[in-house]
Formats: sequence, C-alpha cells, structure tokens
Amino acid sequence: MYCQLGRTTQITNQRRDFFLPEEILNEIKRVMEVQGGRGGGEIDFVTFIGEGEPTLCKSIGWLIRETREIADMPIAVDTNGSLLYREDVRDDLSQADVVMPSLDFGTAETFGRINRPHRGIDFKKVVEGMEKFRQEYDGEIWLEVMLVKGINDSEKELEAIKSRLEKIEPDRIYINVPIRPPAESWAVPPDTEAITLAHTILGDGNVVDIAVEETGEFSIEGFTNPEDAILAIIRRHPMREEQVIETLKKFEVGAVHDDLKRMEESGKIKKVKYREKVFWLTGRKNRI
Repeated sequence: MYCQLGRTTQITNQRRDFFLPEEILNEIKRVMEVQGGRGGGEIDFVTFIGEGEPTLCKSIGWLIRETREIADMPIAVDTNGSLLYREDVRDDLSQADVVMPSLDFGTAETFGRINRPHRGIDFKKVVEGMEKFRQEYDGEIWLEVMLVKGINDSEKELEAIKSRLEKIEPDRIYINVPIRPPAESWAVPPDTEAITLAHTILGDGNVVDIAVEETGEFSIEGFTNPEDAILAIIRRHPMREEQVIETLKKFEVGAVHDDLKRMEESGKIKKVKYREKVFWLTGRKNRI
C-alpha cells in the first residue's frame, strides 16, 4: 500500500506537511477496513512512499506511530536517504520496521551526475547520514542500487559503491535499472555483462535483482473517478499503456481509448515510447 505524502513544483530540502497528516491516516484506516481490519488481509506491508521524498513530510514519524496502532503488520519507508544526516529524520524513521534508501554512487562526482541534488545537500552529508542511521537503527535496511549505463556500472564505480555499502551494512541489496522513462534520455539500463559484474562485486548472498517490470494490479480503492485514479498513480511513476487500460476497465468505462485521448488533449497526461514500450506520464512536472 502506498501513501502519498508530498508533492511540490519546486526543489526543496525543507520539511513540512504537504498534505494534512490526519487525512493520510484516515486513508490508511479506510484501506485497512476494506482489507479486513488490523490484519490487512492480503497486505504485507504498509509502505510510505511519496511523489517526491517522503521524509520531507515532517509528520512522517507521527504517521508511523499512528499506523502501528491500527495495523498489525510491518511498516516500511521508501526514501532516497538524502535527509538521513538530520537527527529528526533518523528519529522518525527509527520507528519503521524496514527503511529502503537508495545509494547509486560511491563518489561525489557520480552523486552529482545521477542525483543532481539540492544545493544544501552534498555527498558527504548523505553518506555519513546513512552510516549514522545504520549505527542507531535496529530495524532492517533494504538498500537499492540503481545502475545507469556509462555512469555507475564500471568496475571502478561499483567498487566505490561497495566501499560505501560496507559501512552501511544493509540487510538486503536490490539492484535495479531504469525500466520506466527517465528524466534524461541518457539514463538507460547497463548491458547484461555490467549487471553480472555488479552482482559479483556487490554480492555476498543478500543481493536481489529487481530489474524487471512490476506485476500485479493497481488499487483504485478510494477513487470514484477514473481520471483521478490514473493521475494519482502516474504522478508517482509512469504506467505502461496496458496498465492504464486495465485500470480504466475497473471503472467499467465505455470507451477506454477515448478517455485516454481526452486526458492527453487536456495536457494532464502524455505518451512516450521507451525501450519499445508505450508509457503514460503526468503532463505536469513535479520536482522535489
């Protein structure tokens, strides 16, 4: 289950509540009730993830505590890890069962090329924040390494990433590649040989390859309007065209392709082709 925690049109590293935290908690309560109460039915985790960086939500600690009162299941937070240098952020995330940060760089140069961070966040802050969080945190860290061809997939770059991982000691390492349309055309998946090399260098028995298309259905719980449902999903990440069509069919709309065309003409969504597949993205850029 995904909880939408923040959206803005500007790059920022200032924490605030982008949405009323009580409304987010009420949404979680509604889903739990539909899924069978505290046990959550088929839900394995309550995962906090944002359209931007979820730790920018200053009430995320409160949300984790309150969610634990209504849900008998693990709580996870998906984060880019950029704010873990802050004590208040580390304190908030310490209440989660699993924290899933990203680390796709081993040097300051690669950090800047891939992440293009806010000017108030630098390489040293980020890596030291992750290391300190590991020292303080008793839960599990599942760390994602996003590999980009020609940027961080060489032996030198992978060894640099490994040197950082050794200090963070993640419980799991997930190797990923850009499977959806990226912000820049040069951000493409590495060759198979490079991914194999990454497993060899980073692997010690806890490396998982997730460089595959996601499967399963998107929930439309809480939505009565198909347009609102599609926009809410693609603001978080692009959807393959077949995923959009299957989601629209759940609303039993008469002309699915007509609905797509109308949304495209309105500028709310746009279509792009990436790696021989058609994806739909939001027509408005949201940056954090």
